[in-house]
Amino acid sequence: MAGLFAATMSMAQSVAPTVAPQVAGKINWGIWVDDDGCQHWWADGGLEGYMLDRVDPKTGKPVCLAKNTCFTENTDTLFATDSATLTADGRRRLTSFFQNAGAFGYAIYGHTDSRASDEYNMNLSDRRAKAVGDVARSVGAVVERQIGFGERQPIADNGSAAGMQKNRRVEVVCYTWGTSN
Repeated sequence: MAGLFAATMSMAQSVAPTVAPQVAGKINWGIWVDDDGCQHWWADGGLEGYMLDRVDPKTGKPVCLAKNTCFTENTDTLFATDSATLTADGRRRLTSFFQNAGAFGYAIYGHTDSRASDEYNMNLSDRRAKAVGDVARSVGAVVERQIGFGERQPIADNGSAAGMQKNRRVEVVCYTWGTSN
């Protein structure tokens, strides 16, 4: 399922809502994903195209991608200061999380406080997101994306030690299937 999702999302991201002209006699098809995460099957034989909601046969509701932040951890508990190497306890906690979370895919986002330069913080947050992604992949989890945002998305004021501590974090978003309401 995970491989199918990656291929589907890759295809969906490259498909525009409008159908491009195709060679007659060959049917092109795929899945298009709305901004709200709901999927649509599409097919185009070159003369006219079709798009239908992808629905759950049991409920009749459209199949949609559900995304939720399922793990947020202060990086002080996962990494030593100014390091992208996981502590033994941090690695153990992440391994347990990814083995038990039950999602088919994950997005991992690294964040820092504003104490260093923007370039340095981008690099550090990127390396930390990669370290968390490596743990996920080591237990068979599918990492759809991993991004370091550095200091660019603070959730607290960087003017205080408490605010900076809140900004130093790793967020994991879980992808699961759901249906629209």
